[in-house]
Amino acid sequence: MPNVTMRQMLEAGVHFGHQARYWNPKMAPYIYGERSKIHIINLETTLPHFNEAMNFLGSLAAKKGTILFVGTKRAARDIVEAEARRCGMPYVNQRWMGGMMTNFRTVRQSIKRLRDLEAAFEEGGGSERVNKKEALKLRRELDKLERSLGGIKDISGLPDALFVIDVGHEKIAVSEAVKLGIPVVGVVDTNNSPEGIDYIIPGNDDAIRAVTLYVKSAADAIIEARTAALQAEAKEDEFVEIDEAAGDGAAKSAPKKAAPSRKVAVKRKVSAGRGKPEAVDFETADAPKSQRARPARRIAAETPDADIEAAETAEPEPSESGRSK
Repeated sequence: MPNVTMRQMLEAGVHFGHQARYWNPKMAPYIYGERSKIHIINLETTLPHFNEAMNFLGSLAAKKGTILFVGTKRAARDIVEAEARRCGMPYVNQRWMGGMMTNFRTVRQSIKRLRDLEAAFEEGGGSERVNKKEALKLRRELDKLERSLGGIKDISGLPDALFVIDVGHEKIAVSEAVKLGIPVVGVVDTNNSPEGIDYIIPGNDDAIRAVTLYVKSAADAIIEARTAALQAEAKEDEFVEIDEAAGDGAAKSAPKKAAPSRKVAVKRKVSAGRGKPEAVDFETADAPKSQRARPARRIAAETPDADIEAAETAEPEPSESGRSK
């Protein structure tokens, strides 16, 4: 943000107000005193208000907002046009047309007419297709529209804020902004009312040096805020690209995970009589279920009935005790 000091304000004559007999009592909190029947503005109050207004303009510009510069009085016309173009903002430095914001639909049609006339004269067909009298009439219409709407011909909609040099001289613009709820940053002298102004800059609105200080500081605040916002966006983009590149490299260099090994749990059953583990066939432990040893019940179920009957009718073999007898 622009670093404006109280000494710079003193040198620019910001502290000089209007004649005491023309003062507005609502500006009493901002008046330091009276000298030679002229009110002196308290710069200790002006400086913080000025910095607050510049911070607001900068924050709005960082969010890509549109700020309309308004200064139609003779002392502000040239500097308003120059500084508004420098910071890329729309401006009105000639007569404020009634309804420029409240009746923006009609104003947009006039802007379209201005662009059509400019395109016709740039192509060279505006004066060749008509006679000299009609060409002169079109040229005068173009000049009139350029004076009134030349500063806002690139605007696509209503502005996000107004920066007004003299709120008393631009009371129509201020009233339209208040009606539409658009914030107003305005320079308020001792003969004007601060009502309806969201960000008040108490100061001299007639001296060319003071007006230059206001407008130049506003343009600098807008340019600095936009530059800082663009640099922040560029840094964020760089961080994202680095993270993505690092992620891709890590994914390529990371070794592939080995397939989980198949572990076969071998259970041992303890016989009730001797307490020794039964033999386990390790060769068939990893074999498919169809090739593993089948239990006795399943074997019995799959044995034919004829074999079962033969086994039942067979005589048991004599024991060793019977043979000895």
